[in-house]
Amino acid sequence: MDLESVIHRNTIKEESWKTVLTLAYQSLGVVYGDLSTSPLYVYKSTFAEDIQHSDTNEEIYGVLSFVFWTLTLIPLLKYVFIVLRADDNGEGGTFALYSLLCRHARVSLLPNTQLADEDLTEYTIDNGTVPINKKNVGLGLKSLLEKHRVLQRVLLVLALIGTCMVIGDGVLTPAISVFSAVSGLELSMSKEQHRYVEVPVACVILVFLFALQHYGTHRVGSLFAPVVLTWLLCISAIGIYNIFHWNPHVYEALSPYYMFKFLKKTQKGGWMSLGGILLCITGSEAMYADLGHFSQLSIKIAFTFLVYPSLILAYMGQAAYLSKHHSLETDYRIGFYVSVPVKLRWPVLAIAILQAVVGSQAVITGTFSIIKQCSALGCFPKVKIIHTSSKTHGQIYIPEINWSLMLLCLAITVGFRDTKRMGNAAGLAVITVMLVTTCLMSLVIVLCWHKNILLAICFILFFGSIEALYFSASLIKFLEGAWVPIALSLIFLISMYVWHYGTIKKYEFDVQNKVPINWLLSLGPTLGIVRVKGIGLIHTELVSGIPAIFSHFVTNLPAFHQVVIFLCIKSVQVPHVRPEERFLVGRVGPKEYRLYRCIARYGYRDIHKDDMEFEKDLVCSIAEFIRSDTSEYGLGFGSFEEDTKMTVVGTSASNIDGSIRMSEEDSQMEGPSELMEVKPSPEKVRKRVRFVVPDSPQIDFETREELLELMEAKEAGMAFILSHSYVRAKSGSSWLKKVVINYGYDFLRRNSRGPTYALSIPHASTLEVGMIYHV
Repeated sequence: MDLESVIHRNTIKEESWKTVLTLAYQSLGVVYGDLSTSPLYVYKSTFAEDIQHSDTNEEIYGVLSFVFWTLTLIPLLKYVFIVLRADDNGEGGTFALYSLLCRHARVSLLPNTQLADEDLTEYTIDNGTVPINKKNVGLGLKSLLEKHRVLQRVLLVLALIGTCMVIGDGVLTPAISVFSAVSGLELSMSKEQHRYVEVPVACVILVFLFALQHYGTHRVGSLFAPVVLTWLLCISAIGIYNIFHWNPHVYEALSPYYMFKFLKKTQKGGWMSLGGILLCITGSEAMYADLGHFSQLSIKIAFTFLVYPSLILAYMGQAAYLSKHHSLETDYRIGFYVSVPVKLRWPVLAIAILQAVVGSQAVITGTFSIIKQCSALGCFPKVKIIHTSSKTHGQIYIPEINWSLMLLCLAITVGFRDTKRMGNAAGLAVITVMLVTTCLMSLVIVLCWHKNILLAICFILFFGSIEALYFSASLIKFLEGAWVPIALSLIFLISMYVWHYGTIKKYEFDVQNKVPINWLLSLGPTLGIVRVKGIGLIHTELVSGIPAIFSHFVTNLPAFHQVVIFLCIKSVQVPHVRPEERFLVGRVGPKEYRLYRCIARYGYRDIHKDDMEFEKDLVCSIAEFIRSDTSEYGLGFGSFEEDTKMTVVGTSASNIDGSIRMSEEDSQMEGPSELMEVKPSPEKVRKRVRFVVPDSPQIDFETREELLELMEAKEAGMAFILSHSYVRAKSGSSWLKKVVINYGYDFLRRNSRGPTYALSIPHASTLEVGMIYHV
């Protein structure tokens, strides 16, 4: 028996390692595509104009030393060993850090947060770190952030700046990657021919790349990892060849002493060239941003044992070649391809173009992902999100963003036409994201990990000073391309903040104008109107109280549905909400009113179901609530309160034991269960809808009657009532507020999508009610 248990344990260990290594291999195509492309343009950008090369190797050795230590300190030390540990229940990225901080300190600016959200399982899971409620560490900083709303806004703006720069990177990386890969054509044709071929070929590849996005990465994803693996083995093999063939002593340049000599000799030119050296770490942020697709260990293994040594060998090989070729000026200008042996140049060019496409794909997918997160947390207008894979988590496509990125990419490629200015632009975007991550990470160390504040200060001083040096070198090239990410980020930042501001003001108006419960109670169970069969689903942002839209119906229409559900679809500060915790269900008024409130909670990375599946889960959650409800609201109005206790109910898929679920099959259930059926409607043939209560005690008469009424209403049909809002600044507002609300927010609202579940609802089942909001 002992031998069997040992064998079983070893088998599990083998399988777990097999899984980790498989994920490490797959991560090559998704995570490291961009980072692995950087040898194409780092030396070319660095030696563009700022450094006057001489017959000595001090400049070449100095650049190699900077590249080596930058790759070692930022991606390896900072990201692999520190930042990857700060995952948000397995998710990474700028917004994951912000979400993590919002859960450990009450700094969230989401308007409809509830205390019940803090009971979510993923809200309290913290990867084995010290419990959240520990009060003896970082209490002063936490209370400071919670008291001052200005600091909360600064924190949000910081996260938004990082997000905007990621979007800017999504524009610049495909342009520079593809353009650099295509620049290898320069070696096989004259300057005149190359001038007319390079840009059109790059543009055709970019159009092709963005046109393929709607198919989803899963259709070509199997090719990604082999391409990156082939590329890494290719550049490392060429690097080893160049080292032994041209300069075996190039390893001496790994000493930090050469960095000092480089800056001493080149002075201002050397400092300005750091903007080119910076490009060696472009794509490092993807290790953290794409953490949700893989595991910490798999990403660490892939980088430490394959990507990192391959890149170091590639850069050393280029430096070894350049150190023996001072005579040709074009060597510095062409960069990577000139160090490739002549017989291998065409195959390497083909692999490089494929690698550039893969690297660009990873950045574009990451841009889609972060925009989805921003939209879920109320910081970006609602956009159409298409899930391209039902099996692979997180693979999405956003048409509006895709074509916008393509047009901007083409504009950058045609407008700049050279790697230098593209590199200046991409470098600033990359280093800004890293600076934001460093700032947020220092807060995580204190507030989430509960470490000594001195450790956080050391972290931000050490990594912040390195990144600030590179940031200053990039910023000085504002007129030489660095203005592009700043301009793009400013446009996106203003749009995102205007949308966030307008959304909060709109919610505050809803809260101030919600209908008092006494008005509802005074109408009686019939609400003073005729109650017709069917379910009326009223969409609202409110998590408590009765929305003003409902009073419009009751006072202006002679009839309303027998069952009314106030539905709020909200996002919470966790990446995923478990299906068994999806819905919060409660009553609005006494039992006989048949008014329910249902709050559907989604994480910022959750997939929203289609309308049929969502409708099924919604009705099942109400039925399950009715079955388990023990309240006595129907006995009297005197003790009734507006905000009653709500019950957590899972989706129909999660309701397995002891609960109600909906079945559309005609087969009979065996065993002790309660079965209630509704006959098909004569107008339209439907499958029978059944609520099944497996192994439950007898249901009392009132509950059975309420369930039957819900079933009848479901069979009669469901109507969706949506508010069509017109938001205007109230009289007496400042001119800035009027511009922001009346023009900025109004423009974004008119060009954004409605609620996700309402996209495919038949128009005959939808009713929009105009509401003017004076905020």
